[in-house]
Amino acid sequence: MRYVKLPNENFDEFFNSLKNWGKVYAPVKQGNIYTFKNVEKLSEVSLNYTRTMLPPKKFFVKPRDEMLRLKDSRWEKCGEAEKTVLFGVHSCDIHGLQILDKVYLDEPADPYYKERRENSIIIGISCMPDEYCFCKSLGTDFAMSGFDLFLHELPDGWLVRVGSVRGHEISWANEELFEEVSEDDLKNFRAFEERRAKAFKKKLNKEGLADMLDLAYDSPVWKKYEKICLGCGNCNMVCPTCRCYEVCDKWINAYEAVRERRYDSCFMVSHGLVAGGHNFRPTRLDRFRHRYYCKNYFDPEAGFNCVGCGRCDEFCPAKIEHVKVLDEVREALE
Repeated sequence: MRYVKLPNENFDEFFNSLKNWGKVYAPVKQGNIYTFKNVEKLSEVSLNYTRTMLPPKKFFVKPRDEMLRLKDSRWEKCGEAEKTVLFGVHSCDIHGLQILDKVYLDEPADPYYKERRENSIIIGISCMPDEYCFCKSLGTDFAMSGFDLFLHELPDGWLVRVGSVRGHEISWANEELFEEVSEDDLKNFRAFEERRAKAFKKKLNKEGLADMLDLAYDSPVWKKYEKICLGCGNCNMVCPTCRCYEVCDKWINAYEAVRERRYDSCFMVSHGLVAGGHNFRPTRLDRFRHRYYCKNYFDPEAGFNCVGCGRCDEFCPAKIEHVKVLDEVREALE
């Protein structure tokens, strides 16, 4: 991996150069939340954000996605993937996209997801955790792959890690904006990472988590939180690794229709409904417990399906805390 330095005085010019590679989307503050939006100027970007409400997966698996359009008795693919630069993606969300890659790019690859991934540039940026973050517990607080460039804040600029062929192309095209990394820069980089590691307030105990979940299927803790949970599905909608969707045909008239894919939630009663009217998760208890098994049951090949971003905690209207639930389940077994 190549390391270069981007001085503060060159940051604006570097940002503007990204428009040559695609439409730039970056975190922008809207009210009390942050969202990835198309931006034209660096001054529009909130570099010190903690998390956006919807993760960057929305660019690859859209909340509502027109797949096919029926016209003149023929189904035609909708749209083409635009060249996209996602600027300011945090490490946990990069790991989230890599989890989605294992699902959507496995054979047979999803053509919509694949085309969008191939036409995107991922530029990561360093962050400081808040009271919801527990990515350090899951090893997703630092990304070693899955990005083109990753920017780490220094006192007088940014240490840039180049993580792909396209990342090298961007750095070569802007070679005059970068400098060699000095010993002081590396010292400041290490100091920031050490300070960041100590800033995490929340920790998930992973030890024996799969065994614990095997033993805790009938834990009274699930029943306790089932009564608190609103069953709204907010946690699914904001999760960077949830990938359930449904497909439906919307008729415009007798001769035209649109086939649409949209997010689905395992908290919805209809999610477990199958042919014959059987529902294999008929109660809220079944659905609440299922999400924890889906996210936290460790697969030796795939790892966890949770990246510790804290979105499910922050945006839960019932204020249910993911780690707290698992801690209580563990304590109930002792």
